[in-house]
This record gives sequence, structure tokens and C-alpha cells, in this order.
Amino acid sequence: MKVIVSGCGKIGAAIVESLLKEKHDITVIDVDKEVVERVTNRYDVLGYLGNGASYDVLLGAGADKCDLFISVTASDEFNMLSCFVAKKAGAKNTVARIRNSEYNNDSLEFIKNELGLNVIINPELLTAQTIFNVLELPSATSIEVFSSSETEMIELSLKEGSKALGIPLYELRKKHDFNFLVCLVSRDGEVYIPNGHFTLQAGDRIGVFVSKSNTRKLLKAFGLEHKPIKSVMIIGASKTAYYLSKLLTDAKTSVKLIEIDKDKCEEFSSVNDKISVINGDGMSQDLLLEEGILEVDAFVTLTGKDEQNVLMSVYSQGKNVQKTLTKINREEILDISKSIGLETVINPKNLVADVLVRYARALENSKESKIETLYSLLSGNAEAGEFKVLSDFKHTNIPLKNLKINENILIAGIIRNREIIIPCGEDVILEGDKVIVITAGLSLMDLGDIIK
Repeated sequence: MKVIVSGCGKIGAAIVESLLKEKHDITVIDVDKEVVERVTNRYDVLGYLGNGASYDVLLGAGADKCDLFISVTASDEFNMLSCFVAKKAGAKNTVARIRNSEYNNDSLEFIKNELGLNVIINPELLTAQTIFNVLELPSATSIEVFSSSETEMIELSLKEGSKALGIPLYELRKKHDFNFLVCLVSRDGEVYIPNGHFTLQAGDRIGVFVSKSNTRKLLKAFGLEHKPIKSVMIIGASKTAYYLSKLLTDAKTSVKLIEIDKDKCEEFSSVNDKISVINGDGMSQDLLLEEGILEVDAFVTLTGKDEQNVLMSVYSQGKNVQKTLTKINREEILDISKSIGLETVINPKNLVADVLVRYARALENSKESKIETLYSLLSGNAEAGEFKVLSDFKHTNIPLKNLKINENILIAGIIRNREIIIPCGEDVILEGDKVIVITAGLSLMDLGDIIK
């Protein structure tokens, strides 16, 4: 597909990098010459210097022939205008980044309809929702939901003493009266799709496919404590903190927020009077102790400084806070955070990029089968895709054991009439099913690509 990305900051660059892996033809637009040069020098893309809301600039960049136009500049209104003009110029699909919390659901729906937007994306809200989902299941490091919330892919970190260690996976499944499937294992920098004889070790990060109704059983089976999160300490009065605090207070969770900027504290207090706002430096250990870090169930760092977020999170984990979550933007800091053992790291750029890659994939659906959801797993080293099986799929009603499936691919689940099947060799794929496919080190465009 021909894709145009207007606005090449951190989010824009992450989108470009992810879409390039999908082999799309990409053009970038920015008003800053240095930004355009930096992006075009780093990536194999065309660059266009100019105003992304200008009709002439958009025509020059090829908006009249593009399949997908994405505007992710720092200005919501500029993004809306750019998408509107691009659509009028001939762009088939448009995506706008809109961050301002003053645009509520009703106004966003009106804007979307009137401007002809296909997708509105809010990185801060997306980040807050991701953090909230993890806090609902604190033993997990990441949760992805499939097929109308009926099934989940849960990422877990295994520690010494876990009941799942040292047992072949086929025996582990036999020990329990519910179905689950360990689909992925990350160990020493390598990602594996394990077979039934694979045994888990302490330190492994694993992806487990399970129905939502059996999630609690799974955690118990693996010896992972599930203690509900009732109190959260947030550092940094950011937009993400605003959305997260609202989600938490709506769920009756106690929230304490610490912010060094007094004006931001006052502003935050005025928009959410259900939380406790403290004016102070979250880097101060004395302040954290005084404000009760030892008593809270979760600690979330959301400042604009990655290094501070990392240091505060290390301190939190050292104090054995039940759940610590860290927001990190820079890739180099992201790598460091993994090496020092931060348990749950959230990267807003990658969240946005994953959503747009998923949308771009959906636009390229073939007639044979349709991808409905797509998720990046284990820090981008694997993918999970949910495909709908249409009539043209040529391998229906054949036992899975008789299918010649390509390497590094696993059929993790079959969803039939809203019931989840964790498949064995005798199970078959039928027309109308939804099939969950796990891949490591490659991307699928179509369900038919799983067959040799």
C-alpha cells in the first residue's frame, strides 16, 4: 500500500519503522527540514518538506493516490485538517492523532463522521488503558484480548518456586482440568514456539493462550499470587496520568499522584477531585516513604523523563511493591530497562505503531481469509493474529495433525460459535471459525500462509 505519514516526531518515526517492515511504500511530510532529512536518511522512505494541511503539498506527496494517510503532529486540530484535506484530495483512508481530553466520545464521533476520518488514535488514552488492563491482572506483564473479550493472551514472568517449572508442557496441561496453551517462551534473548516436551525455567517470559473465564485458574496453577489492586501511586501529572486516574477512580481504586510542578498539581486537582494530589519530587525517597509507597499495591511512573521513570521503578521494585509499571519512550532506555529487570514496561510509541500496523493489515485482507486482530508480543519478537475463515480457505475439515504447517507458526486457538477450542491434533478448522495464529520472527498476511 501507499502510505503517507504527516508529522515525523517520536510517534511518527515509530509508525514509519513498523509499516516499513510490512513492505509498504511510505512518504513522510514535515515542516522541519532537519526532521525530514533525519527520517529519510534512517529509513527507505520518500520525504516531502511542507505543510501537511496544504492541498498543494498533499498532492505533491501523492495523497490523491495513497491508500492510507496518517497525521500525527503535535496539534490535534492540524491533524484533523490534514486528514480532511487529504480525504478531499483522494486519500482512501485517514488516521488522525487526537489527544485533547476535552474531546469526549460524542464530539469525537461527530468529528470522525463529519471529517470522514477512518480512525482516531489517542496515544495517552491507549497507554492508560493498557496500564489499567495490567493492573486488573497484576501477575501479568501484558494482556491482549481476542474475539470480543472471550479469550486472552497473557504474558507472564516465571520466578523460582513457580509450579510450572521443570515439567514438560504436555504433562503440565494434563495436570489441570481446564484448557490453556503455552504458545511462546522468551529465554536468554531468544523466542521459542515450544512443543509439548518443552520445559519451563525460572526467568522465562511466556505467552499463554487461555479463555478469560479460566484466567484465575491459570495463575493459581502456575503459583502466581493474584491480589487485587486497591491502591495506586502515580508519579507525574501527564495526560496519560489523567486518563489512568479516571479509569482507576471509576473502578473504585484509591489513587495518589505526585507531581513536582505546583501549577500542574492544581490543574489536576480541579479535573479529578477523587484522587489525592501531592506537590513534590517523586525522585525523593523520603517523600515516597512519607506518602506510603510501602503500603500501595501498585506504583506507576509517568513523567516525561525516561531515566527518572526507570530509577523510581527500580526503587519501587526494591521495596517489593506488588506491581510496578514504567512508561519509557526511548528505545535505548527500553533496552536498558529490560536488562535491569523492570517487570512491566509500557512504550506508547510501540502501542500506537501496533494499532496502525493492525489497521494497515486489515486494509490488505485477501479474499481467502480475514485478519480481525493483530498483536505484537514479547516486546515485538512475536505476533498473534486472529483470522476469520472464509469459504475460499482450502484446508477446512482436515485434522490439524495432517496439515503441513510452516515452521515458527502455531495454531493457538479456534473460536467457534463464541466457544474457545484449545486445539489438539484431531481438531479441524471450519468455515466461519476464527483462528488464533502465533508466529515468531515472521509476519502473516493471510491464514493460507500458515501452510507449506
